Amino acid sequence: MLIGGSVHTIDAKGRLFFPARFKDHLWDNIIICRGIEKCLMLFSPEEGEIFSEKIRKQPFSVASKLQRYFFSTAAQCSVDSQGRLLLPQQLREFAGITKNVMVVGTQSRVEIWDVEEWEKSQLSNDDVKDIVDSIDF
Repeated sequence: MLIGGSVHTIDAKGRLFFPARFKDHLWDNIIICRGIEKCLMLFSPEEGEIFSEKIRKQPFSVASKLQRYFFSTAAQCSVDSQGRLLLPQQLREFAGITKNVMVVGTQSRVEIWDVEEWEKSQLSNDDVKDIVDSIDF
């Protein structure tokens, strides 16, 4: 399971030191795509296939829009021998990533956020309570 969060810095070439805690699950052949929010989503090949299959199962008019959104700018990358992950320029621009990022595990994927966007996206305790109550958790 991919969990935990940490702040990292992007270098001038668009690389970040990828957290070693993800090495067993997410190190080679990482699929990086736009997030639903203003972040990047990173999947292992297996989790990427599950995500892709969910999209493929939608009606064609919906699936084709989602396929274009998520996969037209997606990339497959791996962490290099120094532990760095290169984030493609187009994806960094989408997420507004310039210098400091928050890297968070969210069970089956990792998200990378600009630190300021991450802080704006946080739910309050009351928000979480309302969501949990609304889904009969």
